[in-house]
Amino acid sequence: MKKSKPNNYAFIDSQNLNLGVRALGWRLDFGRFRVYLKDKYNVSKAFLFIGYVAGNQALYTQLQKDDYLVIFKPTLEFKKGKKIKIKGNVDAELIMHTMIEWRNCEQAVVVAGDGDYHCLVEHMVKQNKLLKLISPSRKSFSSLLRKFGQYVIFVEDLKKKLKKK
Repeated sequence: MKKSKPNNYAFIDSQNLNLGVRALGWRLDFGRFRVYLKDKYNVSKAFLFIGYVAGNQALYTQLQKDDYLVIFKPTLEFKKGKKIKIKGNVDAELIMHTMIEWRNCEQAVVVAGDGDYHCLVEHMVKQNKLLKLISPSRKSFSSLLRKFGQYVIFVEDLKKKLKKK
């Protein structure tokens, strides 16, 4: 009898991932990243949390074509000096959706290196739900998450596989 593949989900803080990789001097190919999650960790659903900005429809459409379930956060615009800044923190949405989907998956991959996810990651470890914690880089990885080191991998180590060409 053939054993079925695990049903794992990914919960991705897109801004943390995107800005973390860009700080390393390269751009992530989100399509290749989705394939990596599916092939390496049997991720059947990948929830990608992103701030909604009018005019970025082509990006959102491409992410959906790449098999992400895109969850939008309303954004706020404010002036910082002469520049207009856009703020759309997705931490609460990612945590909430993880808890909503809790019973629907065997284990989960959390993609973020932000210490704000400490309580979620700690709970997931206690419940044997955390498969991997993927952080963009060692430099941006929060010291609050270090105790979960056995679960951690860094996107910076996957540059050859995941860099946008």
